[in-house]
Amino acid sequence: MDTILIVEDEKTIRDFVATALRNGGFAPREADCAEAAMRELAAGGCDAVLLDLGLPDRDGLSLLREIREQSDLPVIIVSARSQENDKVLALDYGADDYITKPFGTPELLARIRAALRRHPSAGEKPADRYSVGELTIDYERRLVTLGGEEVHLTVNEYRLVELLSRHPGRVLTYDAISQAIWGQEARRSNQLLRVNMANIRRKLEQNPAEPRYIHTEVGVGYRMAENV
Repeated sequence: MDTILIVEDEKTIRDFVATALRNGGFAPREADCAEAAMRELAAGGCDAVLLDLGLPDRDGLSLLREIREQSDLPVIIVSARSQENDKVLALDYGADDYITKPFGTPELLARIRAALRRHPSAGEKPADRYSVGELTIDYERRLVTLGGEEVHLTVNEYRLVELLSRHPGRVLTYDAISQAIWGQEARRSNQLLRVNMANIRRKLEQNPAEPRYIHTEVGVGYRMAENV
């Protein structure tokens, strides 16, 4: 049974989420502030974190950055902040997902399950390939095939596809992708990224306007379909 740490200062919401987790087969632990959250994490045994951004002792983004400095645990933001900029910052700081309040129990549990699937257990060997539908990426051979036929990508196109496919189901922001592929300077403009992504979609998608493999989160970034 996976243990989920709920970091939320409002008791009614904390109680609601804890009940939902128990009914969904998870074991909840609770913290009402950032300091209590760090104590729980230091004690060990948590498999994922549900983090509210509006905490009484410090901003949740600051806590997220501290968690990321110490751990690769799945962190899902659960916040009333719905502005695009808040989502971008949280994802750039290392959040795995972002849920806006109010939310339904089925959605919450599905997001948790998806985040846990994306994080292999300690010591587990990283996947050597990605596969969805007719698309397969063999990381060892640096080979991309579609319907059994090799797809010829440029060096940077392959790096983009590999980066996204190693985090299936997770939104990677435009800035995070650009910095990983081209370095700090590329963050000033998304144009280079958009051009490369358009070329990739022409090669991978049957209908680039309705992509099956690489999805756009408007104003935020890109998300690769989850592998099966």
